Amino acid sequence: MISRTLFTAEHLAFRDSYERFCEREIAPFHEAWEEQGYVDRAVWRKAGDNGFLCPTMPEAYGGAGVDRLFAVVEMEVTARAGHTGIGFSLHNNIVAPYIERYGTSDQKARWLPPMARGEMIGAIAMSEPAAGSDLQGIQTTALRQPDGSYLLNGSKTFITNGWHSDLVIVVAKTDPAAGARGISLFVVERGMPGFEKGRRLKKLGLRAQDTSELFFDQVRVTADHLLGGPALEGRGFACLMQELPWERLQIAIGAAAASQAAIDRTVAYVKERRMFGTTLGAFQNTRFTLAQLQTEVQIAQVFVDKCVELVLQGSLDTATASMAKLWCSELQCKVMDECLQLHGGYGFMWEYPITRAYADARVQRIYGGSNEVMKEVITRSMGLGAK
Repeated sequence: MISRTLFTAEHLAFRDSYERFCEREIAPFHEAWEEQGYVDRAVWRKAGDNGFLCPTMPEAYGGAGVDRLFAVVEMEVTARAGHTGIGFSLHNNIVAPYIERYGTSDQKARWLPPMARGEMIGAIAMSEPAAGSDLQGIQTTALRQPDGSYLLNGSKTFITNGWHSDLVIVVAKTDPAAGARGISLFVVERGMPGFEKGRRLKKLGLRAQDTSELFFDQVRVTADHLLGGPALEGRGFACLMQELPWERLQIAIGAAAASQAAIDRTVAYVKERRMFGTTLGAFQNTRFTLAQLQTEVQIAQVFVDKCVELVLQGSLDTATASMAKLWCSELQCKVMDECLQLHGGYGFMWEYPITRAYADARVQRIYGGSNEVMKEVITRSMGLGAK
């Protein structure tokens, strides 16, 4: 196996600390959270108290000002443990960075510190009932009023952290006739009149993750809730595109980590499981299947690590990130399927981690832009596609 060289001793110490936190505050409760459809809100405050929320944010806003490798550590630990109900990554690595990168100084000071403490839970609302990967197809509008405020109308669906959310970055059209140049980002807070949360959605996997619908009916949003202020009105789509490489790489990071964990658990299982007078691991089919999977996951990990290096350098492009998301999510589903098969009938039982990992993996090929969209992005970088 190729040794990974990304992490320093400080990163590894952080990994140990986060693993202990997960073992103490998440693992004993995750099964119950899957039954109820959401994690207990108290775990967010505990994570904030222990420095696991928004660590890459500047210290002035409640973070630790550390590099994104600390975020990678959290993603990998969470994925390997199968703690898919925890929405920390979206809160830490998507919502907070949007505010930190594009928000005004007042907006950063207002929202980032309570996010770092776990007092405010963040979500981002892009997908709609009729618009998923095609963000330009959204119908939600935020139309400017004579007093300078905006009236927000529309609905969003499949929103991670939606039910718990205290603030939501909402993608809306401020100029419906302007296409991509008419999209802006608004921060909507819990309690705003007209902002309602729908039902918690019951899903094939990620059952402890509070995914929900959001509704906006004549929500009056003042100008100070337009992310970035007037200077960024109509530039929301450009902001979204700039952040996509990192967001898609996060899916690849989790996919590689979850795949390796599935292989490790399956190796342990086949060493113990006996049939026909020997262990399941003694059969050539078992050994060759796992050898093939381990080879492919090793290749994926090396590619992901290189992409992480490019992120740190600020040079990861959209096509390469799309390749990572495409390859790793497809591989994750393959690994889970093969490992479940090696578990036999037990692989179909919900109490086994491989069963939950199989269910959790399937959405990876859909969210963050479906894998069909990833292929379109890649081919366009090759000079192919519709003109």
